[in-house]
Amino acid sequence: MSDLFGTDGIRGIAGKFPLDTRSVVVIGKALADYVAARLGRPAKIVTGRDTRESGPSIEAAIGFGVADGGGQCVSAGVITTPGVAYLAGKCGYDLGVVISASHNPFRDNGIKVFLPNGMKSDDEMERFVETAVNNSSGDDRRQIDPQPLPEDESLNREYFRHLVELFGDSDFTGLRLVIDCANGAASEIAPEFFRSLGANVTAINAEPNGRNINLNCGSLHTESLRCKVIETRADVGVGFDGDADRTILVDQTGGIIDGDRILRILAGDMIARGELASRTVVATVMSNLGLEISLRKLGVKMLRTPVGDKFVLDALLRTGSELGGEQSGHIIFPRLSRVGDGIVTAAAVLRVARSKEIAFSDLAGDFRPFPQILLNIEVREKLPFDRVPEISAAVQEVEDVLSGKGRVLLRYSGTENLARVMIEAEEGELAEQNARWLADVIKKNLGKEIDQ
Repeated sequence: MSDLFGTDGIRGIAGKFPLDTRSVVVIGKALADYVAARLGRPAKIVTGRDTRESGPSIEAAIGFGVADGGGQCVSAGVITTPGVAYLAGKCGYDLGVVISASHNPFRDNGIKVFLPNGMKSDDEMERFVETAVNNSSGDDRRQIDPQPLPEDESLNREYFRHLVELFGDSDFTGLRLVIDCANGAASEIAPEFFRSLGANVTAINAEPNGRNINLNCGSLHTESLRCKVIETRADVGVGFDGDADRTILVDQTGGIIDGDRILRILAGDMIARGELASRTVVATVMSNLGLEISLRKLGVKMLRTPVGDKFVLDALLRTGSELGGEQSGHIIFPRLSRVGDGIVTAAAVLRVARSKEIAFSDLAGDFRPFPQILLNIEVREKLPFDRVPEISAAVQEVEDVLSGKGRVLLRYSGTENLARVMIEAEEGELAEQNARWLADVIKKNLGKEIDQ
């Protein structure tokens, strides 16, 4: 991974480096140059964007750069991230480029690049693009006036047809469904899709204005969704993030069905269908210990990875497993797609509920999450925890206290000078007491206030 690209593409504040117009033009040209150098012909690239007000201008700059590199670029318009990833492979494009910052506020934006096989940009491509950006000259005084890309409406329809084809045998007639579209990319397609399968849909936060994407709504802010489900006596609520690659559900009581519960629901269903041959579910270090215990009762092993869908996908492909995901609701079915798709995930859960004819609150079976405490501590440096004797000793002491009936996880933030302490235990008070004590030990040894 290059310095320009994070774990989920290029991110930043729209209009500022690296998302200023000239830098984005350089990125677009570098992508076209990369494809041309490897395929020996001009690049064919499809783009799509979420609903941020900065999306069209960034997309236009990408297109200007691609044309400067001799390539062709067409836009699918406003579309979900998994939609662009699907189109890149299905419709014969060399790359799919998404203009989105996912669940971030509207001022942020980003550039994600997908290969035709559904994988995100690899290290070689990222280094190529980063080198081009680093070597670009500020002396380029050409008139740069990116124009909006031509939009091909058939691309959005092709992705919609794909979704219907996946769930064409499902009948959600009579299902009362509330969908929170986060004022993002799913605002039109998600309500239309679920209505096409017979659901009675109430859509909320589906009126994007360029600035309200993810604003107190969607999968990260479920308060309005929970209230609407209870108010309308709905069977279930579905909340997407801005680019709809993840989803969180709400049951009929207002209870949250997060990524851990979704994994448990889908794993049980896939076993019944004979679709979990590996008997393995891939999750991250943040997934609840209760999930691991519940899966074990099903005869399913849980494999943990670092946080990030990239790591989940890598493990899925390496082990040949069929299901993986994150607590955030980013779920991946690698035999279907190498990109998380919130609409697909939600439809899969709804299909399970229909087949079992039970309430959504009961779908996860015996899964009981352990109380989980997460604390952040500002640090002056990110020393390996095992190189600090006091911290190592404290961790061992907490693990002895938990006696195998809980879990301790220490890690550093990838973007901030923060140490994260997570403890799970059967009793919430025990988890909180030990988390705060361990946080104090870290603060004493690595905290900013002792840096004189």
